[in-house]
Amino acid sequence: MQDEAPKDELAGEEPSSRSQFLKIAGGTGAAGALALFIAACGGDDEKSSGSGSTETEKMSSGSAKSDLEIVNYALTLEYLEVAFYQAAIDSGEVKTKAIGEVAKTIVADEIAHVEALKATAKQLGGTPAAKPKTNFDEVLAGGEKKILETAATVENLGAAAYLGQAPRIKSKEVLAAALAIHSVEGRHAAVLNNVTGKTIVPDGAFAKPADMATVLKAVKPFIKA
Repeated sequence: MQDEAPKDELAGEEPSSRSQFLKIAGGTGAAGALALFIAACGGDDEKSSGSGSTETEKMSSGSAKSDLEIVNYALTLEYLEVAFYQAAIDSGEVKTKAIGEVAKTIVADEIAHVEALKATAKQLGGTPAAKPKTNFDEVLAGGEKKILETAATVENLGAAAYLGQAPRIKSKEVLAAALAIHSVEGRHAAVLNNVTGKTIVPDGAFAKPADMATVLKAVKPFIKA
C-alpha cells in the first residue's frame, strides 16, 4: 500500500480487487521460517526425477503470480495487525496486566507471520508488499475496552480473510502454510472474543470466509492517505 494510493481504492470489487490491491501494496512479493515449512510440505513426492524441483517451482507463471498476489494481500493485513498491537501496547491504555501479556504474545505471533509471508513471496519470485502507514488514534482514545473490541474485530477479520482466499490458492504448499497461519489467527480471535464477552465461535460450527474487497474495505479506516 503506497502512500500516494487513494484510500477509496481499498474498497474495490472482486474480481479486480487483487489487481487493485497490488497497486496499493506497491508490487508483489516475500523468506525465513515459513520457507522451511513449505519445503517440508513439499516432501519427496514433490520432486521431479533428479531435478529437485518443488511444486511451487513447477507452477505456471500465472498460478505463481496469483498466489503471490494473495500472499502480499495477507502480508499487508499482518502489517496492520502488528502496527495495531504495537500502538496499543505503546499507548499505555492497556491497564490490565494479563491482557497486556496476551497482547505481547499476539504481536510476537503477528511479527512471525510477517516474516513468514515475506519469505513466501520471495520464494515465489516476487517482492514483499510495502508496509502501509497506519493510524489507530481513534481506537486508542477509547481506552482498553475499545482496544480489545477492535482487536477482536481485527482477529476475526484476519481469520475470515485467510479462509476467503484458501480456494483461490494454486500451490498446495502455499495453501498449507496459509492454513497454518489461519489456525493461529482463529485462536487469537477466540481468546479476544471471550475477553470481550462474545462467543468464541461467532459464526457457529463453520467459520465464514470474507472476500478481499470486504476485508480491504473494513481496514480502510486504519490506513493513512
